[in-house]
Amino acid sequence: MAVKLAPPTVALLMAASLTILSNATISPALPQIADAYSGNPNAQLLTRLLVTAPALLVAILSPLAGILADRLGRKWVLLVGTGIFGVAGTAGLYLPSLEAIFVSRLFLGAGVAFAMTAQSALIGDLFDGPDRGTFLGYQIAATNFSGFLAISLAGVLAVSSFRYPFAIYGVALLMLPHFWRVFDTVRPERDTTLQGSAGGTSAWPLPLLGLCLLAFLSISAFYVMPTQFPFYAQEDMGVTSATAGFLLGLLTLAGGVAALVSGNWRKRAGTLWSLTAGQALLALGFMTIASSQTLPFQAIGAILIGAGFAAVIPSTMAWMFDIVPPARRGIASGIMTTALFFGQFVSPFFSQPIIARWSFQALFWSVAVLFGVTALCLVMKSLLRGLTREVSSR
Repeated sequence: MAVKLAPPTVALLMAASLTILSNATISPALPQIADAYSGNPNAQLLTRLLVTAPALLVAILSPLAGILADRLGRKWVLLVGTGIFGVAGTAGLYLPSLEAIFVSRLFLGAGVAFAMTAQSALIGDLFDGPDRGTFLGYQIAATNFSGFLAISLAGVLAVSSFRYPFAIYGVALLMLPHFWRVFDTVRPERDTTLQGSAGGTSAWPLPLLGLCLLAFLSISAFYVMPTQFPFYAQEDMGVTSATAGFLLGLLTLAGGVAALVSGNWRKRAGTLWSLTAGQALLALGFMTIASSQTLPFQAIGAILIGAGFAAVIPSTMAWMFDIVPPARRGIASGIMTTALFFGQFVSPFFSQPIIARWSFQALFWSVAVLFGVTALCLVMKSLLRGLTREVSSR
């Protein structure tokens, strides 16, 4: 299927937008939530975990969601996940305690696990080769543009009440009728000839695990932005929640623009070099944020981080679909989703101790070093691959 503005394409982009809404939407309200529950001795940690709590259930349930998507069909898994997402996401509007809100975020993660895994498998089913890579770029653009709108709106709403941003999750319930009409129940082929004729390799599990490790490290480091940056902006820089929300929104907006304009370059450069460039941009962006607390530096850093992340995820997903046989795309998508969201969940556990012992700047420099080292490793892998091909061709 070619990439064009058709109902299934639009529906897939809508489903993709739910993933960024699940976590980052309430980021601008985190300081207000912490103030509202300041009497809770665990408020500082629990507040930060509200952003990443959905990732724990996503990490646990995504392999199951992948198995169900392979056996029962993508449509029903997507519909169930979207419904849970809408109900659990809006629960923060009325739940009384911080612990109750935390539990609702776990249920939100269950919805994301089913919706994202089914959506990813559908992408593998409906698009092939360069078209798949092009659509994955459009997907990142859609998630980033919707994230820009959602986070910016949440920053404005949080000025009045920390509860108002939770209403944004209700958009998932509005998507359900469209998903119901558009998607047929897709059952992937089970013919063993798919293993060799339709893509993928028989030795796919080990490369998949390597990609999952890379995705885990990348996402856990990147999620320093939605979990810690609002506190850094308001505590160290002295700006309002609306300004913090705008800077995070600028990050997602830059990622959306980069994903749209970099499609042709990604086709020419290939998956590996696109992934390397993304890691390098992430390193440069965090270096810029750590270098100065002035708003221009923060804005430039956010733009670089958004552009870099826009290259990392579609490149990783495209690489995954290249090595996994079609009949295993559901479970492979589930495993990758587990890696991505488990990385999100553990992010505060490594970032908070660094802040407590040193500073926000030390955290940003640490993340910059991690991305820089990863970029260098990918460069070495690419050079070694080129040497190997040159030797084998002689």
